[in-house]
Amino acid sequence: MSSGGQLPAEQPSGDSVLSAGARIAMQWRDLGADQLGAALRAMEPELRREHRERMMHLELRREAEQRQHEDRQQQRADRRHTVEVAVGAVIALAMLGGGVYVAPESWWLSVLLCGPSLLAIAKVFVLGRSDPEDMKSMSMAARTATNAAGQAQPPQSPPVL
Repeated sequence: MSSGGQLPAEQPSGDSVLSAGARIAMQWRDLGADQLGAALRAMEPELRREHRERMMHLELRREAEQRQHEDRQQQRADRRHTVEVAVGAVIALAMLGGGVYVAPESWWLSVLLCGPSLLAIAKVFVLGRSDPEDMKSMSMAARTATNAAGQAQPPQSPPVL
């Protein structure tokens, strides 16, 4: 034992750069093998407890970092969805406004802008998916409107006086 009645491991160490194992080895270098073995066996439960505490602390930190990462991903997904809904709404309103604006001159163009294509575009931006049925209905509406426009009589111009 060292002076002061303390075990070498209990003595304060001014050298914080050395690892705990190196400090213990330096403090206990004068002890015999039997005394060193007994001291290490006595320290083992405390070292195990400190190790468990360090491992729990590291696990808690890892879980907190994982939660922060998941929260950031969720915020990005929410922000992206909000932008997609806003863009879809703007495009849908623009198509609807354009369809109403051109309706008196060319009804077939109004059908193209306000028909199934409007719903398909809104579905793509808001829900983020497009089904083959949407494309079929959109192409059928476009074909029907184009055929009707081709068969329609051009508007008569007013007589010149």
